[in-house]
Amino acid sequence: MTGRARRASHADVTEIVRVVNAAYRVEDFFIRGDRTSAEDVRARMARPGAEILVLDDETPGRLAGLVYLERRPGALWFGMLSVDPVKQGRGIARRLIGAVEVQARAEGLARVEIDVVDLRTELPAFYARLGYVQVGERPFPDPHKLTRPARMLVFRKRLEHAS
Repeated sequence: MTGRARRASHADVTEIVRVVNAAYRVEDFFIRGDRTSAEDVRARMARPGAEILVLDDETPGRLAGLVYLERRPGALWFGMLSVDPVKQGRGIARRLIGAVEVQARAEGLARVEIDVVDLRTELPAFYARLGYVQVGERPFPDPHKLTRPARMLVFRKRLEHAS
């Protein structure tokens, strides 16, 4: 993995789709189909106030990981946090979350938020170690893709030094 997180370009779309779908295979036990598509990625990139940050792999043209950002009132929301499965366990997710928090502070935002599916029982403890607190729940956004009931847990971190 090289350098800092950078804003994704349209040249990254195919690789973003590969990394996201490979990373989210761990959710096959409760959800049908791929996590994303080229059309979905392009639509996310085109949304006002949204972007995808990527970390390049050492191999040219490959990504180690990525995260989707959306600006919401008073907060920077992130999702689709994905690390290439062959690169997992190397701190890439933490680096990407750190980049999200740096971005939020630079924009003067007081908090960062993420929604985590309740069936991924290992994730609340991971986010708690990073200073995130569960503040609520929401319905799962695409219930037609579920093979069992699921809800989204809303996590928030208040940032210091936000303007």
